[in-house]
Formats: sequence, structure tokens, C-alpha cells
Amino acid sequence: MLSRKQKHVLLKFFSMFSVVRGYNILIIVIAQYLSSIYILAYNRPLGEVIFDLNLLMLVLASSATIAGGYIINNFYDSEKDLINRPQKSMLDRLVSQNTKLVFYFVLNFVSVIMASYVSFRAVIFFSLYIFGIWFYSHKLKKLPVVGNLTSAILTITPFFAVFIYYKNFETVIFVHAMFLFLIIAMRELTKDLENIKGDLALNYKTVPIVYGEKTSKIMLTIFAAFTLIPAYLLIFNFHIGKMNYFFYSSVILLFIFILLLWKSKTKTHYLILHNILKFIIVAGVFSILLIDVDLVLKRIL
Repeated sequence: MLSRKQKHVLLKFFSMFSVVRGYNILIIVIAQYLSSIYILAYNRPLGEVIFDLNLLMLVLASSATIAGGYIINNFYDSEKDLINRPQKSMLDRLVSQNTKLVFYFVLNFVSVIMASYVSFRAVIFFSLYIFGIWFYSHKLKKLPVVGNLTSAILTITPFFAVFIYYKNFETVIFVHAMFLFLIIAMRELTKDLENIKGDLALNYKTVPIVYGEKTSKIMLTIFAAFTLIPAYLLIFNFHIGKMNYFFYSSVILLFIFILLLWKSKTKTHYLILHNILKFIIVAGVFSILLIDVDLVLKRIL
């Protein structure tokens, strides 16, 4: 049996894990490595990619920066989250705001140190990334449209660190990035619909509050239509192996998403829509393996 002190420490650990959204960071780490192996550095030996210390440092720097970003975002949104996510908010509050800020500065410092192992340009990249996350949380998040697009850009930024490192400028990479950007932008707008109550109480100028729910739904429908373009290109114009099944499935899910969207009225409805988009993103990460199911064996042999 755990002592009272041990239970308290364990609760604080889970609280901090909740604040930095460790599960999201794990998915991003997996995505960075899979995209490096199968897309960005597909022509390099497998061992060279997996055991590349520069890549490891970029991935760890990304993880530390993202974790810091979640902390500062949690810091600014603590009152709103108390309305929108009361249970999660109560768990997050087990760690004091001062402790969170200390972790924020430590994580950002560690991120820059790790980036310095790769190059001075990496230091500049992550310094700007850290500033961008802070500026978004402090100012841009409360602005309609601008906040949504900025959040989507910041979410895919860690992949650009690896993209720049490998200097692979093939068109297929930009098409993949466009599909991911549109899905993330849709998720951010759906979150705004889900969190109307808290945003309204704290005067956040989100799209649903400024322009209305109907306008938000029209925008989501347009975004969904635009995702058909990169999906079509990836299926019919590029060699992506069996990953085309993922894009076929995504198109079907987006069609279901739009049908449900126009019938949605409550927070629960929007939460379901949000989870559909999250599923597409996570499934997309692991479907990278389908680009060439024999790729790992071929590169080992």
C-alpha cells in the first residue's frame, strides 16, 4: 500500500502529466520519427535515421517546447478551463501556478540547450517557436480566425524542424503538411464551438462568439471541402502505398463529420466531432507505416 505522502506525489505527477498533455507529446514523438523514416529520409539506412543523435535532440527539443507551451497555455486558460473542463481543471490545480511557471522556464531552457547540440540555426528556430507559443497564448488566442490559424501552424511547426534538418523539399511533403494543417485548423474551430460557455464568460473573441455558430459551421464545411484537394493528390498523384486507405477513410469520416456538424447543438455533440478529428490525426500518424509495409525489412536487410 502507498503511504499518504506517496499518493500525494503520485497525484501531483498525474497532475503535471495532465497539464503538459504527455499523451499528445508521445504521439508527436512517434509522428516525427515515422515521418523521418518513411517520408523525409526514406532513402537513408534505417539505423542512420533511428540512431541519429541530431534527430533525437530535435525531437526532444520539440517535446520540451511543446510541454512548455501546454503549461503556459494552461496558465492563461486556468479560469476558462474551470468552466469548460472542471474535472481536468481540478486535477491540473494540484500543482501550483508557481511550480508550473518554474517547469515552463526549465523546459524552454532545456529545449534551447538540446537545439544547440544540432546547430545555431536550430537554437534560433526553437527560440522563435517558444516566443510564438507564448505570444499565441498571451495575445493571439483570443482573436477570431487568427488564433485558430496560428494554433494550427504552431502544432505542425515541430515537423518543420525535422523537415529543415533533412532538407527534403519534395512536393509530397507539402501536400501531407497541407492535409494535416487543414484537419488541425478544423479541430481548433470545433474546440471553439465546444468551449463557447467558458470563452463567452471570459470575453474570448472566438469565431462562434463573434460571428455565430452558423458561420463556424460554414467555415468548417469549407475547410473539410479543401481537405479533399490534398487527399485526392496524395491518393492519385503520389506513391503512398497502402496509406491511400487512410485517406479514403478520412474522406468518409469527414463526410460523416459534416452531416453531424449541422445537427449539433450541445457541448456533447461538439465533443464527439472533436474526437472524430482527433482520431483522424492519430490514425494518420500510425498509417504512415502503410506507405511501405516492407520498408523496414528491406532497409535492415
